[in-house]
Amino acid sequence: MRGTVARFEMSYSLSPGDRLTFGPPLRMRLPSFVYLAISLVALALVLIAYSSSSNSRLYVWLVEGDKTRPLSSLAFALILVASAVGTVLRAHMRGVVVRRDGLEARYLLAMGIPRIRQWTWPQISRLILDEKDVLLELWDNRYERLPEVATPKEFHELLERLGAAHGIQITRLTVPRT
Repeated sequence: MRGTVARFEMSYSLSPGDRLTFGPPLRMRLPSFVYLAISLVALALVLIAYSSSSNSRLYVWLVEGDKTRPLSSLAFALILVASAVGTVLRAHMRGVVVRRDGLEARYLLAMGIPRIRQWTWPQISRLILDEKDVLLELWDNRYERLPEVATPKEFHELLERLGAAHGIQITRLTVPRT
């Protein structure tokens, strides 16, 4: 026993490498999917124009019109698709990651600048849960709102279990039904 430390693991514990990710709701991701679809349609039109006959309207407008443009329609469509893929990836960067040692909130600020905030379980004094939102009361009496997630019910259940296991006070707000 000399030099060893006894560890007590409970069923709430996450293994050291475990991370549970809760992504943003569909309504926050939908605009980026629409942009991706529009950019893919534009790329398809350009590819159709390049493979169509030389007297079609699409060929004349896109391929022959490229002679006077500073950027070809194919290059523009590829840039548009790359931008749309980046927007989809950026939209998926939002959400909350639940780790063994605490929480990580991922936000997007203005102009798409990412912001990551991390808290360990001892820093959290209270979890305030309502129908879809989670508010953290921190040890220094500050409040932090976690971003919305796609599956709030599962997220709240997990936070309740982990919060209770770590001795964190949990307040559940309910809306009275009339």
